[in-house]
Amino acid sequence: QLQLVESGGGLVRPGGSLRLSCAASGFTLTTYAIGWFRQAPGKEREGLSCISRSGRTTNYADSVKGRFTISRDNANNTMYLQMNSLKPEDTAVYYCAAEPQPPFRPCVLRKVDFGSWGQGTQVTVSS
Repeated sequence: QLQLVESGGGLVRPGGSLRLSCAASGFTLTTYAIGWFRQAPGKEREGLSCISRSGRTTNYADSVKGRFTISRDNANNTMYLQMNSLKPEDTAVYYCAAEPQPPFRPCVLRKVDFGSWGQGTQVTVSS
């Protein structure tokens, strides 16, 4: 069974940091592009960052560029999102996603291009 499980969410003060983890089971991430998305109440799911299967190409939404960093650890079948300088508007449920990809292609940060999703983890940024 293909499964992604996020962890690491919680309550943090503005300006603080969190690192989200996403563990994959039932498949290996070696040939998958991966991405992170978030959804605030009443809003559409927003793409934040993705990384190609090789790890050579990354994309970031303007809202998180310079603050968030995506990474992958294929040996441990886990991906991460390091979040720094958090703002109240970052409050949302955060989801990881994965999709098999052919080689030599950049990742595409569109939810329709990802077929496997985690259950989400809540991040709340508040003073």
